[in-house]
Amino acid sequence: MKIGFIGRGAIARYVSTSLQAQGHEIRAVLLTPERVTPGAPLEVGAVNDLPNDIDIMIDCAGHTALASHGPDILAQGTDLITVSLGALADPKIAKTLEQAATQGCATLHLASGAIGALDCLSAARVGTLQSVTYKGRKPPKGWLGSAAEEKLDLMSLTQGPHTHFEGTARDAALTYPKNANVAAAVALAGLGFDDTRVCLIADPSIEQNIHEITAKGDFGEFHFQISGNSLPDNPRSSALAAMSVVAKLDQITGRVML
Repeated sequence: MKIGFIGRGAIARYVSTSLQAQGHEIRAVLLTPERVTPGAPLEVGAVNDLPNDIDIMIDCAGHTALASHGPDILAQGTDLITVSLGALADPKIAKTLEQAATQGCATLHLASGAIGALDCLSAARVGTLQSVTYKGRKPPKGWLGSAAEEKLDLMSLTQGPHTHFEGTARDAALTYPKNANVAAAVALAGLGFDDTRVCLIADPSIEQNIHEITAKGDFGEFHFQISGNSLPDNPRSSALAAMSVVAKLDQITGRVML
C-alpha cells in the first residue's frame, strides 16, 4: 500500500520502518508547516499537499494533530489509522471526525495501542457490564511532561507508588493527552468514557509500563495485566502501541481476519 504519516516521532519511526520492511511504500509525512524541512522530499505542511495516490494515512502525532488533520483527511475519502484515541473523549472532536468520515465514505480505524484484551471487553458489553476499571502504572520518567508534574516531584520520587489521578476515562484522556490513550481504548471497548474508572500511578519501583483492566458483568469477571516496554528513544511511547498500528494495517489488508 501507499501510506502517509501524520508525525515523525518515535512511534511513526517504528511503524514506518516495519511497514517498509513488509513492502509498503511511504509516500508522505504530514507535519505542521513550521516543522517541515525545506527540500525534504516527503514532508508536507497541509492535507491539500498530500499526494493523491495515498491508500491510507496513519496518525502517530497525538490529539491535536488528529483534531487538526483528521477531518480533512477523512472528508476527502482517505482512510485513517490512529493511536490518538484519547482525542475522542472530546465530544466535539469525535462528532467532527464521524461526520467527516461519513462525508468522505472513509473509515477511522482505532489501533488498540498499549493494551490487550479489548476483544474480550467488547464481547462482554453485548451483555450487561457492571464495572470496568483501568489502572496505569509507569516509572516517574514516563509521566514527564504531563499533568502529573503538577502534583508530584517526579524526578525525586524514590519510594512509591504515588497516585496522581483518579476519575473517569474522559477526564483522564483530556487531562493526560499524551499518556492516557490506553484509558480511552478501554473506555471505547467497554462502558464508555464516563462510566470507566481510571487510576494513574507513578511508581519508582518499576521499569516497565504496567496496564491493568478489571471488568465485571453478565459474562463473569476478568482481570488483565500487561507489563510493556517503552520505545528506546521515547519513554512515554509504548512499543506495543507502535506494534498495534502495524497489526491494524495487517488486519485491514488481510483476507482472513481474527
